[in-house]
Amino acid sequence: DNQVSIFVNQNSRFKLPPDPEIPIIMVGAGTGVAPYRSFVQQREVQQASGKSWLFVGERNFTTDFFYQTEGLYYLKAGILTRADVAFSRDQADKVYVQHRMLEQGKDLFRWLEEGAHFYVCGDAQKMAKDVDKALKDILQAHGGMTCEKAEEYVKYLQVTDRYQTDTY
Repeated sequence: DNQVSIFVNQNSRFKLPPDPEIPIIMVGAGTGVAPYRSFVQQREVQQASGKSWLFVGERNFTTDFFYQTEGLYYLKAGILTRADVAFSRDQADKVYVQHRMLEQGKDLFRWLEEGAHFYVCGDAQKMAKDVDKALKDILQAHGGMTCEKAEEYVKYLQVTDRYQTDTY
């Protein structure tokens, strides 16, 4: 008899907006992609009309892109509006989700201005901090905000539950 101890960290705030018409932006790397599968499945069941955008980060395309087929299905079906992927170890220069966000900064800012909810799931040590910094850089570059105004904007998103994290 082998036994394994487990623990569950519950995060009751990390959930879809109540209105299925609200756009969502989901950013995750590695196991951080897992909750987004359920988000997209929920939106399929709801027949949600809100746009959805997924940023996925993995190490290698060939060995780590576990949900590629599922993602392609949801894109083709229109349940997932957009997807951007980053594979950090497939080239000399490492590419992460925050790099893909910065590349798509203009559109990402537009989605936020349209009321999108922004989600980050995965590594708390590096990824979540880098994503937060990239978001603030996008607000400054595409929203014409000062550093202070970008900070205020992010705080507003957080207190209104439009910026939610599940990091570990």
